[in-house]
Amino acid sequence: MADSRSVNLAHWDERAPAHAASPDYGFDRFVSDPEHLSDVVRFDLPRLGDISGLVGLHLQCHIGTDTLSLSRLGARMTGLDFSAVSIDQARSLAARAGAEIDYVVADAYDAVNALGEGTFDLVYTGIGALCWLPDIDRWAKTIRGLLRPGGRLFIREGHPLLWALDYEREDTDLVLRYPYFETVDPVVDNTEGSYVEIEGALTNTENHSWNHGLGEIVTALLDAGMTITALEEHESVPWNPFGAQIVRPDADGEWRFIDSTIRIPLTYTLQAVAS
Repeated sequence: MADSRSVNLAHWDERAPAHAASPDYGFDRFVSDPEHLSDVVRFDLPRLGDISGLVGLHLQCHIGTDTLSLSRLGARMTGLDFSAVSIDQARSLAARAGAEIDYVVADAYDAVNALGEGTFDLVYTGIGALCWLPDIDRWAKTIRGLLRPGGRLFIREGHPLLWALDYEREDTDLVLRYPYFETVDPVVDNTEGSYVEIEGALTNTENHSWNHGLGEIVTALLDAGMTITALEEHESVPWNPFGAQIVRPDADGEWRFIDSTIRIPLTYTLQAVAS
């Protein structure tokens, strides 16, 4: 098997410019409207609360739209991602939008070495981040290392049940296809397109991912010295993983099942505080 990090880096390096040009990420709207926020951050505004004046880190920030959104809410933000191409796009967006955001190229597991121990009041991580990391215990220890005592982790993520479903089916059945719990070996997938509208074909289609059960995530954070302060499961997701036959866009930018009798979690928001 090819090295997972190299495979995933090629995957994201190719997608970063395509995502920056996508209308779904909406770079132009961020530039033209100084109050514009990403749909993901806007969804969790009631849970985020007042973050003005906090020193924050967006871990695995990709092209920086959520990072910029958090900066606009008043936090002094840093973004970190392992893809230099993604960071270049994030820096460009911040410059065009007139935002002062520090961006660092580093692996998530190397964040403490790159940024310092106990540096942040807030560590934020968003949708589709944890699945690219093979070891959730190591991730949780990294989070604790980054936070000052009393600092907060805020995560909005795809639910592990969502990642375990067969999202390539053409019918309306919901079928478990992938592991729910963490595995040693990654799930190897080939994805020709992307989760947002892009132009042109992509060549680096292979990617390697790992699921992490909700209990595994919570336990890892507890073992690392974090106190869970909030955990909410949501029946919506900010992109369409199944097709229009099953889900629909809603006014808040989220997608939900058309059939209201299907009540399963698609995403979750978790908050924890460092001891």
